[in-house]
Amino acid sequence: MENSAPRPNNFEEAFAQKIAAETIAAKNPNSEVNKKKREKKALKIIIIVASVLILLGLLAYFLFFFDSSPVHISWFDPPESEEETELSPAEETAPEALKENLKKYYSTLSGEEISAETENSSPTFCVQIPNGVDGARPQAGLNDAKVVFEAIAEAGITRFAAIFQNPTATAIGPIRSLRIYYFDWDSPFDCTVTHAGGAPDAISALNSSTLGNLDENYTYMWRSDANASLNRLWNNLFTSSELLKKYSEDKSRLSSDVSAFPHWTPEESELEKIKTQVVEKLDIDSEASGDTDELSPKITKISLDISYPTFNPVYTYNKETNSYDRSYASGVKHEVYNCTEENVKTPEVDCGGLVQLSPKVVIAMMVQEGKQSDNYHEDISTVGAGDAYIFENGTVIEGTWEKSSKNAQIIFRDKDNYEIKLNPGQTWITAVPVSYGGSVTYE
Repeated sequence: MENSAPRPNNFEEAFAQKIAAETIAAKNPNSEVNKKKREKKALKIIIIVASVLILLGLLAYFLFFFDSSPVHISWFDPPESEEETELSPAEETAPEALKENLKKYYSTLSGEEISAETENSSPTFCVQIPNGVDGARPQAGLNDAKVVFEAIAEAGITRFAAIFQNPTATAIGPIRSLRIYYFDWDSPFDCTVTHAGGAPDAISALNSSTLGNLDENYTYMWRSDANASLNRLWNNLFTSSELLKKYSEDKSRLSSDVSAFPHWTPEESELEKIKTQVVEKLDIDSEASGDTDELSPKITKISLDISYPTFNPVYTYNKETNSYDRSYASGVKHEVYNCTEENVKTPEVDCGGLVQLSPKVVIAMMVQEGKQSDNYHEDISTVGAGDAYIFENGTVIEGTWEKSSKNAQIIFRDKDNYEIKLNPGQTWITAVPVSYGGSVTYE
């Protein structure tokens, strides 16, 4: 429909018509001009009210946290004398005490929140735990470890070096023999190596080191009831958190200087997960119906080919816990006894139910591996560098690992050569033998 108003012939006429239209609109309460004025006025009122509320909130915070005595504010209610404004020593230190109470501490080893900074110097223990089908499974207390190294011990059978600090499990094990490459991985954690014998080169290296050496010893270990654990055979040697603590006290190994992997704080980890998994960032300028803040993991299944399906681990991403439920390619869940009961002698009798292992971080470290001169024990190159796959937050970082010496900690880097931070919680590191055709697949 065409506009019936006459078209102005010049600028002056257009300006006059504009003024006339605005004058008419100003008298109309429902005009767009008046609506905008009312909206601006309402916005100003909201800003003023919000500002007042913020100031009142800050004032209340100051009064509550910084002085529990009746408050005198000089421009409203001047104090009657100087004595009334003096604070007691307890009141003067209250702000610092409050800050200290609010301060958070994180484990150097796991990145998890701890109650005090002193826990980071607690003694560490590197326990050799078998994984064969000759009675080693289910293990006990393995869920309490902060870092676990996994590699072939012999004949394709895997074994773990599980690193504990401030453990709580009342049964840990079973305990088996040491290999030289586990010793190399243990060394940076300044731990007491807890084992039952070992290969000659590993025992020689341990005896020459400054690490603690807890070999099969019935003061700090015990063997479970054979009648109740017939399936365990020789995999029946256990220890506990209390016995490991007793060893540290008896041997005056009361602290450890841990060289650990860098971690995100729990809050940073959550932000990283959101950054990694967000499907579509909210766009406030677009239609609301097209927005979503739903999170979706990019990698939901990890398969590591080490030797045989009985030992090859498979991880399924658990969205609820942001961790990786561990199973085997054979279809069996990797479950362990979560032992918290007192006076445990036989885990399958005295401990509670089984729990599935679910580390927060899974790392596949590609290594060169072969046989030692006895053509039986494995030989893994621990010093050097190689490819690595770091899985956390439902995604993968394809990077590298490097270890400059036997005592140096492994460094994991991304493709831009930045050191990778890990999520807080248990980290599981598997040595995948490239020379045996080992592989990593994920989807």
